[in-house]
Amino acid sequence: MISGTAIPVGPVRTCVGCRARVARSDLLRIVVVGGELLPDVRHRMHGRGAHVHPDPGCVDLAERRKAFPRALRVPGPLGLNQVRAYLELRTRNRGM
Repeated sequence: MISGTAIPVGPVRTCVGCRARVARSDLLRIVVVGGELLPDVRHRMHGRGAHVHPDPGCVDLAERRKAFPRALRVPGPLGLNQVRAYLELRTRNRGM
């Protein structure tokens, strides 16, 4: 710890929703394919990616701020259906 702050281990990325800087492993990578945002769970899909906490609140905040088109450098608006479905499924599986 330096000055009371924990140093993340590994690569650090910024959440496009809340703008917090955290370890890449704590964030969900989002890529755009054909105007639809897709979750890249394995961090292996081609193209530019945007990182967001796997939390509906951060995704909503990023959508309100129009952060996805800006971070991915594509014209908006972009569909979030796949990302929301992934987050819902993830939340449902954690409850089990």
